[in-house]
Amino acid sequence: MRKKITGIIIPCYNEYKRLPVEKFKSFISEDNSYYLCFVNDGSNDDTKTLLNRLQKFNPLKIKAIHLETNKGKAAAVRTGAQYFNTLQYIDNVAFIDADLSTSLKDLDALVTKLNHNENLSMIFGSRKGETSNNIKRNYFRKAFSSIVSFFIRFILGLPIQDTQCGAKVFKREIVPEVYNKSFLSKWLFDVEIFLRLKHHLGKKQLVQSIKEEPLENWIEVEGSKISLKDSLLIPLNLFMIWIAYFRFRNRKKSASSIYSLKTNYFMIQ
Repeated sequence: MRKKITGIIIPCYNEYKRLPVEKFKSFISEDNSYYLCFVNDGSNDDTKTLLNRLQKFNPLKIKAIHLETNKGKAAAVRTGAQYFNTLQYIDNVAFIDADLSTSLKDLDALVTKLNHNENLSMIFGSRKGETSNNIKRNYFRKAFSSIVSFFIRFILGLPIQDTQCGAKVFKREIVPEVYNKSFLSKWLFDVEIFLRLKHHLGKKQLVQSIKEEPLENWIEVEGSKISLKDSLLIPLNLFMIWIAYFRFRNRKKSASSIYSLKTNYFMIQ
């Protein structure tokens, strides 16, 4: 039986000094069931040079894609997903933060559990599970995250504790449903992922098709790309996402109509 292949997307913006290059090299050298796609999101440091060198290390397993301008994490992840969707041998598509706040070992554990459960379409890491052991976060960010999570749970209407953890794995068949259309938000696109899947599958089937898995470790790395202004706009942005997808669901608005809302409201740009 052929071993299932997973493509991992790593969105990068000004990661020249933070990217743990040797860890990625070691990982891709040890396991033949993974491919890496680094998406440079219009960085203005030497990230492009660094990623080109990394691609040369193993051009068969590592791909570097460069966006000309900074478009945000959502666009970078979507670019990587669309790339992997063109490769017929890819079975799963995942994304992970460039700083490896979630380790490659923990991501591998998520992939293994997804591959061993034919009923699942998606699995994602959680920093809030009772069995999460080594979770290190700034106190202020942890408190703010709890407030944001309350609003997200209200919007989704789903029993999910942590939508924003940057470690998610999808089976190939649902990738088009998640990534074919542009996202409304640059940083809150995880919420949109669940809303799209809820619209596609229905709440009951979605709950049966996804799994939230507590992480063994998660370490917050300094150098967040979200500014204070962006953070303060998050509650308003969540409200606008709720309005947009509520209209889409009830009035069958086109995706372009939803996307155009970002030019009319204070979405994170």
